[in-house]
Amino acid sequence: MAKSLRSKWKRKMRAEKRKKNAPKELARLKQALSLDKKADAAMTDLQEIATVVSADKIKKDVEIGEGDDGKMDMDSKRNKTTQLDGNGQYPVWMSQRQAKKLKGKRMAKKSGQGKNKKGIAW
Repeated sequence: MAKSLRSKWKRKMRAEKRKKNAPKELARLKQALSLDKKADAAMTDLQEIATVVSADKIKKDVEIGEGDDGKMDMDSKRNKTTQLDGNGQYPVWMSQRQAKKLKGKRMAKKSGQGKNKKGIAW
């Protein structure tokens, strides 16, 4: 693709804008990383809006175990081999094709002999 005058001009102007905004952007980054002394003033402004909790207190709470036990809420009433729950329903994430395949396996096991597969009989 050819380089048009318009794209060259836009590239030039974007470069100038980057030069112009670089000092402001650097100051914001320093403040965000709290390398600048103005960060304390920003934290006091933040305390008016939200509750600020120190990291040490959070770590102590985690160590004590005041929160939950760290396990996810799982559907534990589901059979692991058939993936069926108490009502005979498959999980919502399972596709119809997967459910049909599992049902076929269950029925084959129940009847003793599964459906004969098509193929060449030698």
